[in-house]
Amino acid sequence: MRVYGIKNCDTVRKALKELDKAGLAPELVDIRATPLQETEFQRFFETFGDALINKRSTTWRGLSDEERDGDPVRLLSAHPTLMKRPVVEAGGEMTLGWDATAKAAWL
Repeated sequence: MRVYGIKNCDTVRKALKELDKAGLAPELVDIRATPLQETEFQRFFETFGDALINKRSTTWRGLSDEERDGDPVRLLSAHPTLMKRPVVEAGGEMTLGWDATAKAAWL
């Protein structure tokens, strides 16, 4: 099981803690420390669409309108912190965020 996110994100830490407690041994892929390839962001975007981009983030608010209207996958590659977190992946399944739906899928 892989958890894609940022190690100092509260939501990612909460997900890792709950997944570990459930005995699932999650592996954190820190997208800031180890940037993902554009193909990975493309794969996530094909699954989650625009929901993958966190439009409430400080990074999003700092972008120009031109940047916001650009290719979302390239935008994520340039600014990985724009990705809503975490993306949890295991056994060919993926979830986005750590809400009741994601918890129901994994716990």
